[in-house]
Amino acid sequence: MTSRRQFRRSVLLAGALALAAFSASPARADRCDDVAKQLASQIDGAKVNFKAANIVYLTHPAAKELSIGCRGKSYSLELYAKTDRKFKPEFFNLVGAASALVFTIPKPDAVTGTTRCLKRMGILRGDKVSMRYRRLNMECTRTKTEAAIAVTRGKDE
Repeated sequence: MTSRRQFRRSVLLAGALALAAFSASPARADRCDDVAKQLASQIDGAKVNFKAANIVYLTHPAAKELSIGCRGKSYSLELYAKTDRKFKPEFFNLVGAASALVFTIPKPDAVTGTTRCLKRMGILRGDKVSMRYRRLNMECTRTKTEAAIAVTRGKDE
């Protein structure tokens, strides 16, 4: 019986030490904040506006809205951008450069994917287009006055 008690004590002691080690780990900066700062420093005209919950809002002259969302149910990062219904080439470049930085893919691939998604909206395919390009999920929507794109990558990729 004494060996069984010693075993229980050692297991409890090891569990307590492991709990103490994990609870005393240093705090790390949020990845979303790091990505937003990187975008602001590498894209001309982009500025970090504010953070609310798990979303960091940015400003840029080519977009009405620009935000980075973190830790959803099925994605780890999301880039969302909104502009006028008649989008300009500056918007394509902005979304392409931002998605290239956020998801670490080549910029020409990111620009190609976002351009394809936004240009597919129309009479034949409707006002909501979902597509997949280079392991990125892109969802483009438009209303009478605005067009928006949401670029995500799944948690399992």
